[in-house]
Amino acid sequence: MRSPGGEGAVPELAWWRSSYTASNGNCVEVARVPAAVAVRDSKRPGDAVAFVSRSAWVGFVAAVAEGRL
Repeated sequence: MRSPGGEGAVPELAWWRSSYTASNGNCVEVARVPAAVAVRDSKRPGDAVAFVSRSAWVGFVAAVAEGRL
């Protein structure tokens, strides 16, 4: 995880927002980085960014799609 650095602290990343955004606008954003996926809160883009391995992200997405999470 990265320390808070203010909005735009990781400007080189291309962030994608979930298409399943809650009615109040809460959702996560993800970005690809070498050998990992960056994840952040869309409402607080300047706060900490979590980095997870691509294999962990694929497993997480599969578990959600299969209803295991």
